[in-house]
Amino acid sequence: MIAPGERLPFYLPDKLFVGGRWADGSRAPLDVLDPATGEVIATVANAGPDDLDRALAAADAAQPGWAATAPRARAEVLRRAFELMTARATELSALMSLEMGKTLADARGEAAYAAEFFRWFGEEAVRVDGELRTAPSGANRILTVPRPVGVALLVTPWNFPAAMATRKIAPALAAGCAVVLKPAAETPLTALFVAQLLAEAGVPDGVVNVLPTDDPGPLVSRALADDRVRKLSFTGSTAVGRLLLAQAAERVVNCSMELGGNGPFLVLADADVDEAVAGAMVAKMRNGGQACTAANRFIVHEAVAEEFTAKLVQAMAALRLGPGSEEETGLGPMVSERAVAGIAAKVDEAVAAGAKAVLGGTRPPGPGFFYPATVLTGVTGDNPIADQEVFGPVAPILTVSDDEQALALANATEMGLTGYVYSRDLAHGLRVAERVQVGMVGLNRGMVSDPAAPFGGMRQSGIGREGGYEGIAEYLETTYIAAGW
Repeated sequence: MIAPGERLPFYLPDKLFVGGRWADGSRAPLDVLDPATGEVIATVANAGPDDLDRALAAADAAQPGWAATAPRARAEVLRRAFELMTARATELSALMSLEMGKTLADARGEAAYAAEFFRWFGEEAVRVDGELRTAPSGANRILTVPRPVGVALLVTPWNFPAAMATRKIAPALAAGCAVVLKPAAETPLTALFVAQLLAEAGVPDGVVNVLPTDDPGPLVSRALADDRVRKLSFTGSTAVGRLLLAQAAERVVNCSMELGGNGPFLVLADADVDEAVAGAMVAKMRNGGQACTAANRFIVHEAVAEEFTAKLVQAMAALRLGPGSEEETGLGPMVSERAVAGIAAKVDEAVAAGAKAVLGGTRPPGPGFFYPATVLTGVTGDNPIADQEVFGPVAPILTVSDDEQALALANATEMGLTGYVYSRDLAHGLRVAERVQVGMVGLNRGMVSDPAAPFGGMRQSGIGREGGYEGIAEYLETTYIAAGW
């Protein structure tokens, strides 16, 4: 177990969570790094195929009992999980900041957001309704009965290690599904923290299982080939999502996919520039730009482009670069060396193609995985960075002369997750927002995520929705009974 120490000042399990017990992994232990220094901060158990088999056996054994548990009882477990996570938000925030690098402000926001999924879906657990109606012919009654889909495999990313876990676990438990969670190798500590909270909240043994691993491909493939797995919920890259969908097709596994983004941020001619910049700082710089919902391309009308650029540069330049665990930090490290190298390569490619770095653009010296806040001007639609998800603190600005050009650029991508539109005229903004081909639009807002709202994209950005009334439906199937009396 990870004992209290200088870097991690609270108790935390460092093992797999299988069948309600903490267990060793069958692979060599997994090191967890501090992105601010590159140093090892913890070592946790590392799952292999045998561990997966034990987790699936535990989930499969627990599935019938949990599905038969009264909705109110399931709701009360989720409510207790919400209360526990809220009470321990300070610890959770410090943990996320340490293992993922996000600022404390971002980590506190995520802790509250993550906890809210337990409360929201605890409330939704008691509102899963079937229907009774008469067939139009009058020959019979039509009964529909919602049922849990079964054991769910949940695969989560590193960028929001608590919220991505609770956004999947909470609706699955509310619907009556047992789960196996495979967290990202970069951020296993947060997943183990969540498992500990759920055990304390009263989740029965085997209903929640957590398997950190540094070799996820074979593990997930094996799970998808197992008859006990009936649901896959995956958040990650579009490339990996495509592979998993192909594997899931072999057994027709029910799938939900939240994949990559290339979010356009449209600043129209009648926008309030100060509001647009404030929104841009949230949409771009939350989590250091490491978010699928991040604004990835700033498409700005020429009438306000100069003012917007100057004020955005000023705001981004004011962010202090440093360890996320320090209160004064405004921009923490990226999650890994690989992430920094990828951002730097994209920026260098963009500059070589004609863009100009008016802020940042050069990786700072020293330890840790840092990249500075960067603003690129002179970006055109054919610049490589306009068609890539940067996943970092880089703001490419494209200038347009009218709404049609803005929309053409906004929609010139295979992705369709999130977009943003700024306009003082609500009717104008709504007209444009309706034509942005994405699953979610922030109209005069730099953040769209809300546990009570359906989160998801279209086209290559995913399948299904998480959160909102729709979120629990992803873990339910409908049985129709034709009845006569």
